[in-house]
Amino acid sequence: MDTEERRSERSPERAARIPRQLWVEEPAERRRMPDPVRTAAVRAVLIVALTLIQAMVAFLSAMAGSWLAFPTMLSSVGSTVVATWSVLDVWVTRQVWNQRNGVVSVPSSTARRIRRERRRARREARNAARQATRIRRRDTGGLSRA
Repeated sequence: MDTEERRSERSPERAARIPRQLWVEEPAERRRMPDPVRTAAVRAVLIVALTLIQAMVAFLSAMAGSWLAFPTMLSSVGSTVVATWSVLDVWVTRQVWNQRNGVVSVPSSTARRIRRERRRARREARNAARQATRIRRRDTGGLSRA
């Protein structure tokens, strides 16, 4: 059996096969972070990465006995404070976002149940007020229709 025969045998199989996709979309398991939180997180990651690089430079220059060791050590300490602040900023931004825009509800969430009960109470109060005004309108006719 030569190459041409093998190719002709395989060609119907190849035509019947579904081509493999390079990118397969899968549903996300977690929701996407809100924009302000994601911005703060990216900023924090960049600052922490630069702080780690700066600390490594300070350490290596101290080991080498370079004059650069002391200034880089001082700036590393300052950068550590800034990095800590940026990580706390992510946490605070996330908390503020959750307080302003509500908690993400899942079917078993208590927040959803409480909101539903409040809406039901408001709806019943509105309906009771409407009924009261309708009754008053009927009774306050003034003249009889006889």
